Amino acid sequence: MKNIFGEPLECCCKKPMTGFYRDGFCRTNNEDNGKHVVCAIVTAEFLQFSKSRGNDLSTPRPEYSFPGLNPGDKWCLCALRWKEAFEAGCAPKVVLEATDERALAYIEMNHLISNAEKANV
Repeated sequence: MKNIFGEPLECCCKKPMTGFYRDGFCRTNNEDNGKHVVCAIVTAEFLQFSKSRGNDLSTPRPEYSFPGLNPGDKWCLCALRWKEAFEAGCAPKVVLEATDERALAYIEMNHLISNAEKANV
């Protein structure tokens, strides 16, 4: 598993437990139609945006072991949802070291870097 810099993929978050595999890593496989590869720090604005697009990430769904997200939580987002939010001007910050290199198939590197959680590039 490599991040967008070709280095080992770092863990995104374990509280709440995130990732397609629910192991804390934003990695994917062919069964993951959403490509949950962008490690983001969600904001209230993004959560509202996602809800308006039909994906309510703030409401707990215990039947899926989903706690619901709050602003400031880290979460593995679908690459195309993050890109859509970026184009709408409300993309959340990204943890670059925990974002899978496969995100680059959908999102330009400079867009991810411009929304980096910290400047270490």
